[in-house]
Parts: sequence; C-alpha cells; structure tokens
Amino acid sequence: MTSEEPEDTVPAFDLIGERYDESFVERDAQLAEGAWLIENVPAGGRVLDLGCGSGLPTAKQLLEAGLAVTGIDESAKMLELAARQAPGGDYVHGDIRELPETLGQFDAVAAFFALLMLRRRDIPPLLRRCRELLRGPKLLSIGMVVSDFDMFPISFLGVPTHVTAYPPADLRQLVEDAGFEVLDVREHEVQAEPGRVEPQVFLRARAR
Repeated sequence: MTSEEPEDTVPAFDLIGERYDESFVERDAQLAEGAWLIENVPAGGRVLDLGCGSGLPTAKQLLEAGLAVTGIDESAKMLELAARQAPGGDYVHGDIRELPETLGQFDAVAAFFALLMLRRRDIPPLLRRCRELLRGPKLLSIGMVVSDFDMFPISFLGVPTHVTAYPPADLRQLVEDAGFEVLDVREHEVQAEPGRVEPQVFLRARAR
C-alpha cells in the first residue's frame, strides 16, 4: 500500500507486517472480485495489483489461476511477504501515485484498499493513469471502506496512519469522471478485524 506519512518515517505497513493478514477474519467479498477478474481477463493476461501488500489474497488468487501479476507497494516488508506467499508475481517497490511507463500495459487493474491510503486529490490522476495503462478488456476493480473523509487519522493494529473513504455514489462518480463505465457496485458488512465490522464497497468498471 501507500500512505501520506512524512518521508523520514517508516511506512505504516512495514510496521504492521505479518499481522496484517492475521487480523483479517473475512475476505469473501475481495475473493469474489478476484474471481470476476479471472473470469474476464484472457488466459495469461496481465493484472496490475495496486498496493498489493502481502500478496494475500488477490495476487496469490490471480497467479494460481494462470494470470500474470505485477504488484506495486511502498512497503518493502509487505513485498517480501508477497514474494514468499504469492510466488511468481513481479513485485515493484514504489509509490502507486507514480506508475512508470516501464510497467507496460495491463488487461486489468485491481486496487483493493490501496486508494484508502491516499489523499483525495491524488486519486483522480491515479485513476486516469490506470486508464492509460489498460488494454484488451480494460477492467478495473476497486475495494474501499464506506465513509466520507479525507486522510482521517486512525490506529490500525496499533500503528497510527491516515485513511480516506467515499460514500458509494461518490466513488462511482469519481471512477466515471476518470473515463470508466461502472459495471457494478456492491456494499458488504465485513468483519475486518476480530470484533470489528466495517462497511466496504467493491466497484467493477471498464475503461471507455
């Protein structure tokens, strides 16, 4: 993932590490989005996993289905976990706000809880950049928390960080304004940590 921490601090997810996967109780909704990508991306197609984290569950799910996955994340620790837990992916250490031309083109982009870590002002240009990188079916799948704030301070697994969220209608408009046709928006109540249920939204789109 990526965050808005000062450059001289350790990325939050370097500190969280293995505890990130251990904290999750329920990932059925995210796995369903991965299944949609598998069904609609051509065999051997390329998927860009923004904020790939530890590689679980998405990179592993897509790789096991025979897709080629490039994951990008600012946390070196999470990329180490991804290489171990979802072997076979191409993992890039970097800021998802700065996607280089060297990444090439992709059949789909997955952004599961990566946009959560960005300022709102950074999300529209990122979505437009993703659109430029898409080919073929030109699919986009996003997972976000449902709320309405920009860089709200929280403590996640005891580590302070900041998060951004949108109401589902606002997220839909944001994606449409970036040049996508929204295909589906689904809301879920998910047990994200033991004893904590949060509203999540998953959006499917295709670049116009």
